Amino acid sequence: MYNLSGKTAFVTGAGGEHGIGRGIALRLAADGADVVVTDLVEKPYPEADWEGLPALQAEIEGMGRRSLALTCDVTDVASVEGAMQQAIDALGQIDILVNNAAARGGRDRVAVVDLEEDEWDRVMSVNLKGSFVCSRAAARHMVARGGRGRIISVSSVLGLRGIARFAAYCSSKFGIVGLTQSLAQELAEFGITVNAICPSLTPTERVGHMTNLFDNPALQVKDATDALLSGAAGSTPIGRLAQTDDLAHAVSFLASDGADFLTGLSIPVTGGSFMR
Repeated sequence: MYNLSGKTAFVTGAGGEHGIGRGIALRLAADGADVVVTDLVEKPYPEADWEGLPALQAEIEGMGRRSLALTCDVTDVASVEGAMQQAIDALGQIDILVNNAAARGGRDRVAVVDLEEDEWDRVMSVNLKGSFVCSRAAARHMVARGGRGRIISVSSVLGLRGIARFAAYCSSKFGIVGLTQSLAQELAEFGITVNAICPSLTPTERVGHMTNLFDNPALQVKDATDALLSGAAGSTPIGRLAQTDDLAHAVSFLASDGADFLTGLSIPVTGGSFMR
């Protein structure tokens, strides 16, 4: 456990029941932070029983922390700045930003020669522009209030190595690594650290959606998902997949005082499937 008492975190892309954002938000709250949770809509997976952001807010408040649930389009400057101002008005300030919002896989998961420009733009807009827009807004607030703060982005192991049919996704996640390094140098003098985590495949709602895109009519989505997860676990030296708790632990550490001297890093959280 890390001591984040007295801190306020702003977490994007937190509306999924099994998502990375929810795991991070709950861990930051467990470590003492008040947490603002956001997503494009209150309930990103309308077919699920989970009620999305309001349910997560209730969970956090049930832990004795203050919380605020806001809809926010990370690609829209006015939406981001408005949500952050609401958070500041309600909870005082933002000490920790977690850029977790990401575009769902769609028609971008094809060979580059078949990749449409609008799909490239969609992925880059959410993943990379969204991280830029949120980071800039949070950095301006942190600098204006006298410095100190944490900006943490969720990149991917595919932000460290490219693979076929994921060019838009990989490029956007590589971009987050570059943004992290540049921003870390710019904000160091203000006592603001900027880091990223790079997870390997993590079981969330998105995995089933992703396997639904693959062209193998012999496999049902569940079978394809199980095969993908099993293969990924088998290639990981530690012998299992990343879990949201693994990622949340890394984020909470980077948000803590114990990470004061760490900035500009993009940390693989991969169980050894990627090493450098």
